[in-house]
Amino acid sequence: MDYTIVAVVIFVVAVLVVGGAFLIRPRRSQAPDEDREGGAATAVAEPREREDETADAAAGTTAVQEAPAAPEVETPPPSAGRLVRLRARLARSQNVFGQGLLSLLSSDQLDEDAWEEIEDTLVTADVGVTAAAQIVESLRTKVKVLGTRTSADIRALLRTELLAQINPELDRVVHTEPRGESPAVVLVVGVNGTGKTTSCGKLARVLVGDGRSVVLGAADTFRAAAADQLETWGGRVGAPVVRRDEGADPASVAFDAVSRGIEDAADAVIVDTAGRLHTKTGLMDELGKVKRVVEKRSQVDEVLLVLDATTGQNGLRQARVFAEVVNITGIVLTKLDGTAKGGIVIQVQRELGVPVKLVGLGEGPDDLAPFDPEGFVDAILEAA
Repeated sequence: MDYTIVAVVIFVVAVLVVGGAFLIRPRRSQAPDEDREGGAATAVAEPREREDETADAAAGTTAVQEAPAAPEVETPPPSAGRLVRLRARLARSQNVFGQGLLSLLSSDQLDEDAWEEIEDTLVTADVGVTAAAQIVESLRTKVKVLGTRTSADIRALLRTELLAQINPELDRVVHTEPRGESPAVVLVVGVNGTGKTTSCGKLARVLVGDGRSVVLGAADTFRAAAADQLETWGGRVGAPVVRRDEGADPASVAFDAVSRGIEDAADAVIVDTAGRLHTKTGLMDELGKVKRVVEKRSQVDEVLLVLDATTGQNGLRQARVFAEVVNITGIVLTKLDGTAKGGIVIQVQRELGVPVKLVGLGEGPDDLAPFDPEGFVDAILEAA
């Protein structure tokens, strides 16, 4: 017998037996080990869950703490005295106009050339050809009759003539008093770029400053940004804004805004309309529709046309077309602080027979002021 072969066989069998024992043993002992590992896993997992819950709670607490607070409602200054406060700004912008006129009128030789130059200065300041000719004619007569041209006399004469052209007797009140249970309704119209939506927001501030409650209507549904802008203005003074999705019917939005004003017993509803180009007949017709639909719910107390003081004759052409579509009751003249052409006040009133009621004299939130003819003329002459 080959002992070597027997030894190898015995060795192989022993290995198989021992290996089998190892293979069988873990099956009996694996469950406790798994339990221990599972227990350990559970023990670790439970604190992790508690940590997650704590983190979630902390996150929730943080979310509440970091939530944006409601915007603080501001109390704007009242309308009374606004133009007086902004007078220095107006005086600076009209320096060329006032200084040029007084300098020419104080000349030692008021001959034909001098009078022509005075008239040209008035026309350049957008007073208008007809009004400029009338002012010059009246001044020539008074200077000749009075026979004096001291600085004080010239200033007084010019002040009288400018005031006569602006006509202090016109009704410049923005009618925003409620009528019984119905709020006053103000439609604001004008071409894009004149500051129409901004004027709506500033007018709301004027009214709130005077103790009135206001509802804003975002009827410019062609631009979502216009409604967003109006909401920003309204939020600052606590005035609710009625708006709809972009492309909604503007007349419907205006109607709903007036209805909201009636429900809230508001003093006034200000409706911002789309900035329409005066050459687009369809859009102008739509503006007429907005007014007609609103009138089914309430009387329209004011239709304010916003004009840019720097546009000159182009602004007047726009004004004429708007006046044909809706009954304009007043003018809001913006950017008056950025031009020496303050004569546009005279010209637009003569052309439309409508008073300038509000003027914008800056970009600040409270730079819209009721127009005061005497304060305006004094500011022009104060600059000289």
